Amino acid sequence: MSALVQTELLGRRAIRESLRTPEALAPTLFIPVFFLVVNFGQAGRIFPSDSTPFLYGQTYAAFQLPSSLLLAASFGSAALYLVEDIEGGYFDKLRAAPVSRAALVVGRLIAEGAKTALLTVALVIIALPFGVTIASGPVGLVLLVVLTSLWGMVFAGFMQLIALKTRSAAATNSGGLVFFPLLFLTPNFVPRELLTRPMEIAATLNPVTYVMEALRSLILQDLQWDVLARGFGVVAAFGALMVFLNLRLVRRYD
Repeated sequence: MSALVQTELLGRRAIRESLRTPEALAPTLFIPVFFLVVNFGQAGRIFPSDSTPFLYGQTYAAFQLPSSLLLAASFGSAALYLVEDIEGGYFDKLRAAPVSRAALVVGRLIAEGAKTALLTVALVIIALPFGVTIASGPVGLVLLVVLTSLWGMVFAGFMQLIALKTRSAAATNSGGLVFFPLLFLTPNFVPRELLTRPMEIAATLNPVTYVMEALRSLILQDLQWDVLARGFGVVAAFGALMVFLNLRLVRRYD
C-alpha cells in the first residue's frame, strides 16, 4: 500500500473521529462567532462603514472576520485524538505496522484542514447578515477557504508536536493557549499603521499578522497579490517546518 493511500485512509479515520463527537465542534464555532458579534457590537459605531477608509465601504464586522477565522482554525482537535491513540496503545500498533511515518503525520493534518474549510464556509455565511461581502469575488472566497485551512493545518501540526512530546492531553490543551497572545499581537482591531510604535513592531514580527492581513485583503479588497504572497508564504514556511518536526519526533518516538 502506497504512502498516499495510507495518508488518505488515516485522514478519513481522523475525520470519522471528529464526526463521532460533534459536540466537540460546538466551541470551535461558537467562540469565533461570539468574538465577531461582540467586537462588532462594541466598535461598529466607532468605525462607520461610510467614513472609515480601511473598511472600504463594508462594516466593521468584515474587518473582524479574519480574527474569527483564525480563531476557529486554531482549535484543532487532531492532537487530542492523537493523545487518545497514544494512551490507548493504537499509535504504537500503527508504528509497528508497515505504515509510512509521513502518513501518520499528514493524515491528521489533512483531516484538520478539511474540518477548517467547513468551519470557514460556515463563518462566512454567518457573517453575511452583518454586512460582510467577499470583495475579491468567487476566486477570493476559494483563496480565503484555502488559506484558513492551511493555517489550521499549521497550528494542528504545532499541537501534534506537543502531543508527541508530552503524551498528555492536559499539556496539549494548555499548549493551544499560545495562540491567544499571537492573535492579540496582530493588527486585530485596527490596521498596522494605526498601532502604537511598540505594538506595530510586535505585530510586524508576528507571523500571524501576515496571514490575517491576507485574509482581510480578500474580504475587503480585490485580489492583492503581494499581500496574499506574504500570507501564503508564512503558512508554507511554517507548514513545512511543522511536518519536518513532526516526522522527526515520530521517527525518534520510543
